[in-house]
Amino acid sequence: MTIAQESGPAAVTGGFTEETARWRAWAASAEPADRAAAEEGVRLAYRSAGLAEPERVIWAGSPREGVTLVREGTDFGASVREAVRTAPWAAERDRLYQELGPAGWSRHWSGTGGALWDATQALVDRIRAGVLDDLAPDDAAARTEIRLVLLDALLGQHDAPWLAALDTEGSPLAGPARVCRSAGWWWPFEKVAVVCERPVALHRDEAGRLDHGDGPALEFPDGFALCAWRGMPVTRAFLDELRTLTPERIRQEENAELRRVMLEYYGYDRYLSDSGAQPLHRDGTGTLWRIALPDDEPVVMVEVLNSTPEPDGTHRTYWLRVPPTTRTAREGVAWTFGLGAEAYEPLEET
Repeated sequence: MTIAQESGPAAVTGGFTEETARWRAWAASAEPADRAAAEEGVRLAYRSAGLAEPERVIWAGSPREGVTLVREGTDFGASVREAVRTAPWAAERDRLYQELGPAGWSRHWSGTGGALWDATQALVDRIRAGVLDDLAPDDAAARTEIRLVLLDALLGQHDAPWLAALDTEGSPLAGPARVCRSAGWWWPFEKVAVVCERPVALHRDEAGRLDHGDGPALEFPDGFALCAWRGMPVTRAFLDELRTLTPERIRQEENAELRRVMLEYYGYDRYLSDSGAQPLHRDGTGTLWRIALPDDEPVVMVEVLNSTPEPDGTHRTYWLRVPPTTRTAREGVAWTFGLGAEAYEPLEET
């Protein structure tokens, strides 16, 4: 069971208020759902909306299974999303907006939900796309139907950005907030509520993008999973192939984006060594290398030897990627400092 890289205690609180950090942690949680707390949250949401509690709460292993259950459900009754989520959310937002004013609301949103929005919404969009591709890769009519089901879901833990910005204690949003803290996506109907488990694995890079080279970046307990490398969707078969890459296989890849993924995984320095690449230029700053790639711009890198020895007496080599137009090693190193080659005169190399 894995939680996203940024969900460690130090990273979670960095740059966030304590309260916003808690919402962020709930949004990124990959722990099993607290089913009892989630079901109580669902019932509270119904009661707060003046509705009878659902007769049943059905659990799904992922949003994919949740969509399947909703599409197949014949005795669920009508959706009550408007009463349970949309109306109380709009009322609470309007109340806060009137209380804080336009500028105050903007500041409040920036420090709460706005700080969580981009990474969370990107994950929601990827899940929706993954469900569509899994359930109806080539059926336009089915994709339209599934898309509507997906848009009708309350997002549970992924509703954290909005809930972080609103008053959820003692308000009609207390129920949805409890589900957010306890489970994944859910669909409220008159007789039945369908609630999803949280993922069992979530891997993201420093920018918050799905990213994992050794398996799914996002995985749910029923097997629904998304694979990605630095935000770019890839297949599981592609990830499996990364472990057996060769320079020849990298050169043969026709898709330029996938070829870049291969190079990043394989390592530019290793590729240069294994492919017998020749240096373009050497000077006192380092060595300039160039990798020609079919139907793509070349990869140009400067190899720099750290003049300060490591504790064991060795000198570490660094590889700096520079623009394809770079012609000398000095020009490349200068570019990394935002300087022209003629202005780069380090007083001391480190």
